[in-house]
Amino acid sequence: MLRLKHSLKIELDLKKLILFLALSATIVTFLNSFYSSYQVQKQQLQAETLKSQSAYAAKLVSATDRFLQSAQQQLAYSAKVIESNFDNTLIYSQEVTRLRLQTDSFNSTVIVLANGMVKGISPKSLKLEGKKLQSYGALQALSSKEPMISEPYISAANNLIIFISHPLFASDGRYLGYVGGSIYLKHASILNDLLQVHFHKDGSYLYVVDKNRRLLYHPNTSRIGEQVYNNEVIEAVLSGKHGTQQLVNSQNEAMLAGYAPLQTAPWGIITQRPLEATLEPLDGLMINVLHRTLPIGLATLLFIWLLARFIAHPLRDLAQTANALDNPSAPQQLKVIKSWYFESSELRKAMLKGVGVFQNQIGVLRQEAQTDPLTGLHNRRSLDGILEHLTSTQTSFAVLAIDIDFFKHVNDEYGHDIGDLVLQSLANIILDVTRTTDFVTRTGGEEFIVISPNATATTAYLLAERLRMRISETFIGPVGYINVSVGIAGWPLKQSSIDDILRLADQALYKAKRTGRNRSVLDSQYQDAEIKKPD
Repeated sequence: MLRLKHSLKIELDLKKLILFLALSATIVTFLNSFYSSYQVQKQQLQAETLKSQSAYAAKLVSATDRFLQSAQQQLAYSAKVIESNFDNTLIYSQEVTRLRLQTDSFNSTVIVLANGMVKGISPKSLKLEGKKLQSYGALQALSSKEPMISEPYISAANNLIIFISHPLFASDGRYLGYVGGSIYLKHASILNDLLQVHFHKDGSYLYVVDKNRRLLYHPNTSRIGEQVYNNEVIEAVLSGKHGTQQLVNSQNEAMLAGYAPLQTAPWGIITQRPLEATLEPLDGLMINVLHRTLPIGLATLLFIWLLARFIAHPLRDLAQTANALDNPSAPQQLKVIKSWYFESSELRKAMLKGVGVFQNQIGVLRQEAQTDPLTGLHNRRSLDGILEHLTSTQTSFAVLAIDIDFFKHVNDEYGHDIGDLVLQSLANIILDVTRTTDFVTRTGGEEFIVISPNATATTAYLLAERLRMRISETFIGPVGYINVSVGIAGWPLKQSSIDDILRLADQALYKAKRTGRNRSVLDSQYQDAEIKKPD
């Protein structure tokens, strides 16, 4: 009898140890799943942000290149006018004034003869007409005798500038001088305006460097003109590379950077976003995960604890019965005690059920992470998955890049709450017009992308026009009527990646914006047939 009681006690202690390990394993599994989910989401956010910064830098490079090319074209046009009327001094004043005021491309403009003498300048307040310029940019323009974008230097008016010039030649090839325009780096300028709109309150910013590692633009204007050394990103972009990198900036802050070089000038653009700002949404997401899973986890632990007591109860009954084996009722009592093997199986089922519920919750939260919370459309992360699926299955598709015209005016006049209502209304219109097989995404702000599988250039253009017309004809209170511009590109194109296709759609969208807005523009490489626009 004593040996039996001792054996039952050992078995009971062993069972308690096993159940304790089971409880510990449940807690460890819960914490490990939570930590793994956090790490996966963190890596995805960092990868997406780096990809976004790279695309952002390329986008800004394209805009800046277009600006510099436009400025050079303006100077080239003025050069032809001046060359054909070189003896008419009135033309000098007219052209420098027109160059400065017509497009706001330059802070000041000047005509300089081959001997370095200023013959026309705007604004007149600089008081340099009739004087001989000895500044670095002026001398460089005279010596090069070709279209030129200078390095930064201090001008005769004591401004830090870059100087863009175009030579003047007589009909017999004789060098006459040059016409040029300056862009002030530390004062208001169109280049400053072009880049400054991309500064964000979350700490994201960009800067521009020239080949001498000198800052041409920085949100901290006191740093403009400063030379920066020992910066891997700057060295990479000045060597002609474009890409991404995680780094620590001069303020000892971890940043996620994208960079790309310009084609028009030996400059590079670097865009940066703080790592902390990138991961900030993750904290809220994981708190949400914890809030959703903690009750289930606690309920699971409570169930296991109760189950442990239930499993231990038969062993306690066996131990108690062992103390009364001499009792006539002992055999009957042993018969009614349930086997602990069955209860062990139930514990395993309960644990599997708890883990299954936890994984389902993780799946729901991952689905939410791929949806735009304002419009309910796919977000950029979901878009990447869609494009990967279409390309892996070799399914052709059209990309429609949609942007609301003058949406900033809506937010400024009616506030962001009404702006959000406009975005939601626009999302509903797009969903109503597109096919059920089309994918509609909101990629940020007032920008939407429609992916239309198996669409040709013709059907994509017609879809864009239906969208554009429906939107322009729909009254959205209290704003009224809005318009959108649409850029269209398609895959596959020869030797074009997905990033190339998205960039072509963006470029087509910018063309629609530049040529008057409220229109659809089809990327020239994607045209498969002549398209007759609807009346």
